[in-house]
Amino acid sequence: MSKLSYVIPCYYNEQNIPVTGAALIENERLFPAGTAFEYVLVDDGSKDGTWEAMLAFQDSYPDCVKAIKLAGNVGSYFAMVAAMEHATGDCTVMISADLQDPPELIEKMFGHWQKGIKLVMANRTDRKESFLQKLFSNTYHRMIQRYAIKNLPDGGFDFVLFDREIRERIVQMKEKNTNTLYLMLWMGYEYVSIPYTRRKREIGKSRWTLAKKIKLFIDSFIAFSFLPVRLISGAGIFLGLGALLYALVIIFEKLTGQIQVAGWSAMMIVFLFVSAFQMIALGIIGEYVWRTLDAARNRPLYVIDKISDSKDKKP
Repeated sequence: MSKLSYVIPCYYNEQNIPVTGAALIENERLFPAGTAFEYVLVDDGSKDGTWEAMLAFQDSYPDCVKAIKLAGNVGSYFAMVAAMEHATGDCTVMISADLQDPPELIEKMFGHWQKGIKLVMANRTDRKESFLQKLFSNTYHRMIQRYAIKNLPDGGFDFVLFDREIRERIVQMKEKNTNTLYLMLWMGYEYVSIPYTRRKREIGKSRWTLAKKIKLFIDSFIAFSFLPVRLISGAGIFLGLGALLYALVIIFEKLTGQIQVAGWSAMMIVFLFVSAFQMIALGIIGEYVWRTLDAARNRPLYVIDKISDSKDKKP
């Protein structure tokens, strides 16, 4: 008998949890007889009634629900790792609490896993969102696909099913400032990709702010690509060649008596240009140094405040 664990990060999902929970329980009927299920929900520092909604869901299905409350908000990717650490299934599916991903697709993903595929992802071919949201998302995934993770499916993915082996490796890594899901691709496992259209959010408001999106963009590039540093090297070589050619021109003019008094404007333009490049280069290198320092501190990815497991409540 196989056991499937659901990993569900929750952040201000008080209204979503009853609807999502009921949909996932109803979806169990699509699976082969004998399949066991486990739901691991993590409250990522919400300030609404998310924790109470999680406990209510647990009370309704006491044999298969675990509820974990983090002490503070650490982001969905670290909350995901917290859930993985407490999951016990043979395979695990990551699904958002807002029900934008279709639960009925999980049975098909589970079927691929039963055939021996350890990583099954649902890639978004389209999404029912605003133009600006689509533009940012599509640009982000295309750049990651081109410059960082070559085998990333078009549209990227957040909805994924993976084997116990992958889950355990992710938990062991405890990598900071990264995209946890893309670590699965980085490992190099064979995968199956299933295209789908992401639904529009019907309940609640997304907390996925522009600042969080920009941080994810920077983290993904620095975690999986050396492109920023390589660009600095290329720009340095280009400017060095330019400086060498300009020096040869000055030497030639000096030897032929054509040299004139250097103008203040020209000198300042060169000075400002080189200074700007140096500051940008230092900023990019600083990002790498900061992440090295952050990893060296070895602080935990998250701090668990409470764990509610129905099995512990039984006499």
